[in-house]
Amino acid sequence: MNIHHLELFYYVALHGGISAAVRRMPYGIQQPAVSSQILQLEEELGVKLFERQPFQLTTAGQELREFVEPFFGNIAAVAAELRAGARPDLRIGGAELVLRDHVPVVMANVRARYPEVRLSLHSGYQSQVEKWLHEGQIDLAITSVGARPPVRLRQLRLIRIPLVLLVHESAPWRSAEELLARKKIPEPLVAQPAETSFMLDFQRELKRRRITWPQAVEVTSVELVMRYVLNGEGFGIVNYAALASMPAKGIRVLPLEGFEPLTMGALWRGELTDLLRTVINEVRAYSHRTFPDWAVPDQLD
Repeated sequence: MNIHHLELFYYVALHGGISAAVRRMPYGIQQPAVSSQILQLEEELGVKLFERQPFQLTTAGQELREFVEPFFGNIAAVAAELRAGARPDLRIGGAELVLRDHVPVVMANVRARYPEVRLSLHSGYQSQVEKWLHEGQIDLAITSVGARPPVRLRQLRLIRIPLVLLVHESAPWRSAEELLARKKIPEPLVAQPAETSFMLDFQRELKRRRITWPQAVEVTSVELVMRYVLNGEGFGIVNYAALASMPAKGIRVLPLEGFEPLTMGALWRGELTDLLRTVINEVRAYSHRTFPDWAVPDQLD
């Protein structure tokens, strides 16, 4: 039996006739097409399934309806259950610090409009969350971004945060300018992955100044940068905002004048849903309230 013919018969039986079924079908189809395919089904089975005028199922038609109804009658409910359980409504990727200290505030506002939203958080650095977006594993990334979005992704710049150099408090350096004046820095450079936007910008500025300082230790979080510096295992590069969330006891903070700030932004793929648009606007509003001096005026289209 043709499964589509069975589906048409189900709707005819459910609504009490072909013309009534055509008006209530979940997709468009003409009455002659339904009549023709029902006839084909009857010919294939060798029985009459219903009387046309007035409409009434035959014994064979009633038996067939009882057979197909549990399947076709539950399709909408099963589809809703699968959509609800297949994945969370909102999957956000970003640095652990962002997910821990800032996203909860944003989501409190989002839930005022979407109280049933389910949230899944994925901690990762820039190249990781970009990969997850491409693979469809997350819906939104809040991360460092470049001047232009990665291929096949879209972005909104949020804030531009100054970079600082971290040295152990026992180090003799009192300013970044003093430290960088040596041109060739022997101490290990500890920072987040070299391919992140702000580290690429940092190395470009070093090159422009003819300073040689290759990255010696690559870590995945600001917390690890600070730990390595505190242990005397090198000097670190972080953004200034990160220091507000973590005590810098035992570490001296040296502002990096003249270096490109770290740009934080929202990244996503494809067209925005209403939910994603709401979340991004809330992230933008929150970041501008929290860091007004570093706000970027960009807005969603």
